[in-house]
Amino acid sequence: MLGISFSAAARNAQNIAEIKVGCAVPITGAQAHYGRDFLNGVILAVEDFNATEPVIGGEPIRIVLLTQDDRADPHMAISVAKNLVDQNIKGVLGHFNSGTTIPASHIYAQANIPQIAMASAPQYTQQGFKTTFRMLASDLQQSALVSAYVAKKLKLERIAIVDDRTTYGRGLADQFETAAQAEGIKIVGHEYGSDKTIDFKALLTRLKRSHPQAIFYGGVDAQAAAMAKQMRALHIDAVLIGSEGIKSKAFLKVAGPAAEGVIASSICLPLDKMPHGKEYAEKYEKRFHEKVQIYSPYAYDGAMAMFTAMKTADSAEPEQYLPYLAKTEMPAITVETLAYDEFGDLKQSEAIVYKVVHRQWEAQPIMHKK
Repeated sequence: MLGISFSAAARNAQNIAEIKVGCAVPITGAQAHYGRDFLNGVILAVEDFNATEPVIGGEPIRIVLLTQDDRADPHMAISVAKNLVDQNIKGVLGHFNSGTTIPASHIYAQANIPQIAMASAPQYTQQGFKTTFRMLASDLQQSALVSAYVAKKLKLERIAIVDDRTTYGRGLADQFETAAQAEGIKIVGHEYGSDKTIDFKALLTRLKRSHPQAIFYGGVDAQAAAMAKQMRALHIDAVLIGSEGIKSKAFLKVAGPAAEGVIASSICLPLDKMPHGKEYAEKYEKRFHEKVQIYSPYAYDGAMAMFTAMKTADSAEPEQYLPYLAKTEMPAITVETLAYDEFGDLKQSEAIVYKVVHRQWEAQPIMHKK
């Protein structure tokens, strides 16, 4: 475990109560770049909140961030969750993946610890827990968007599906299949890999026989890049389609020329489409000396929602501030007003479709609001 504390100024003679908040993300492994982006957003929120010199219960407080690496592994996530609960955290920001978030959510719910996660799988907030909240929209919205796009804009009629069998990838693929069929699209095959698969030649060869016009991949960028290159090598004349899990600079770099024409939907808006994206990007780059990737602004908003609920409740105890978190209604970086519905899903959220044009992700003129 990495114990990290942040404050705006050095501690003075006055006693400052420390409020421990957990953050669980993949810090090592293939998804570490996503985890770092998430973590940086949380760090920035902690620093900004602490800089206001907050007072709770009549005492000055500061947020202390306890960060753990779940390695994007469900079993590790459970261990991480138990460890954080034992550290007497007052809330948790994370996990990043649906596959880690959902098993960990049981641990936090049993301890009545509020959890705000990046996970997009619908079932995360459908478990009946009062402690689960999202930073992003769910896959239900994303699947409806991309299926409508490929049916109405691209006029595709035959699509094959591949998923990585993770909670995220399988859920995304299943949601897409249902939405695509509702649009009149024929699913001509469904194959499975894993989140470690890099050789897709055998399953792509099988799918090639059914002559798909597109292949939808439920998974993340490392595997999608390998698939894009192998589709080219096997002369499969089909469009590769994915979600925000493949929409990254890492995908463009690894896929190279094979990235051209790839489609990805995203529930993460470009910074210039966010109400305060430009200001956030400037602050982020000044602090971390690198550009925002994808998830950082959403992590920042989620963290600020938690800290604001504590301040409003005048208590950092979960049972005291949890009702205020559920009733959150505040201006944010990513949306005009951040608020949750009765399940902990965002009331306001948007999604967009991207296409790789000249080795760059280019937003397409279609958007859907929840």
